[in-house]
Amino acid sequence: MSDKFKLSHDEINLFKSSIGNTKKLKQDTVIHKPLKRSQKAIESQKNQNEKVNAEFYFSDDYHPLLQEDPIRYSRENADPNEIKKLRRGFYEPEFFLDLHGLTLLEAKKEIAALIAACLRERAHCACIMYGHGKNILKKQTPMWLAQHPQIICFHQATKEFGGNAALLILFDINNQLSNNQDFQNNK
Repeated sequence: MSDKFKLSHDEINLFKSSIGNTKKLKQDTVIHKPLKRSQKAIESQKNQNEKVNAEFYFSDDYHPLLQEDPIRYSRENADPNEIKKLRRGFYEPEFFLDLHGLTLLEAKKEIAALIAACLRERAHCACIMYGHGKNILKKQTPMWLAQHPQIICFHQATKEFGGNAALLILFDINNQLSNNQDFQNNK
C-alpha cells in the first residue's frame, strides 16, 4: 500500500468517534443449492414438450367454421353461455400476448407458448392482440386456436382489451390432465 492511502492514528480515531457505536453486520445471505443436472434437464424437456404438443395442433391448411363479425368460436360440446360471458367481459384475461410485428411462424410459436403457459398456470382466460395491419394474423390466429382441444371458445375482445384487434380465449383447464395423459399414451 502506498503512503498516499495510509491514515494517521488521529484520523482513524476521528472516524471511529464520528460513526459512534456500531455493530458488525451478521451475514444473512441465503445460498441456494443448484438443481441437480437431471432435474434441470427434466424441466427443460417438459417445457419443450409442452410447446411442441401445443404446436402440433396448429395446421395452416385446416379451415374451421368460424363466425365472423365479430370473430367468435365455440367448440361443439361447450356451454353456449360461456361465449356470452366472454363477450360481456365476465372473464378477465390473466395472460396477454402481443403479436405485433411477428411473422406467421413466430406468431404460431408464441401462441403455442401462451397456451402451454396458461395450462401450466391454470389460467382460465387469455388475450391475444394481433392488431389491424394487413389482417394476416387476424385471419390465421382464430384458425389455429380453433384446432386446440383445450380451448373452449374465443371471442373478439371488448374495447378495453383491444376491440376488433384482439381475441379473448377461454381454456378448459379442468380436463387438461386427462387430455394430456391420453395424448401421451397415444404417442
